[in-house]
Amino acid sequence: MVKLTATYLGEKHCQAQHEPSQALLETDAPKDNQGRGASFSPTDLMATALGTCILTTMAIYAEQHGIDLRQSRISVEKEMAANPRRIASLKTVIDLPKNLNSDVRARLEEIAHNCPVKKSLHPDVQTDTEIRFSI
Repeated sequence: MVKLTATYLGEKHCQAQHEPSQALLETDAPKDNQGRGASFSPTDLMATALGTCILTTMAIYAEQHGIDLRQSRISVEKEMAANPRRIASLKTVIDLPKNLNSDVRARLEEIAHNCPVKKSLHPDVQTDTEIRFSI
């Protein structure tokens, strides 16, 4: 179990703390929803969680098999739906090393489609994923 706490600081701005590490992060409401857009919004954190979960689970596999994935990248494009306001889609584009063999590529693609965050999203959230072996 991991405990996270958040404090409301006013003007739709919060500070969250990860209890085990004491790391802090701040959130702000986006400009299109009465905020300043001064930091990640809560839904931006969902997009961030998806992207970093995919890279992290790929890295776990890669490190176990002596594969270097450093400099691999992911971009996540978040689209919101208006009514009700929710995340409509999270489109990911992953750039991985081009020198990986076909078995490793297949395994990394499988991992990308099955990371814990992706499996935790509501099925109404579209999660298109493009994987490019281009680095």
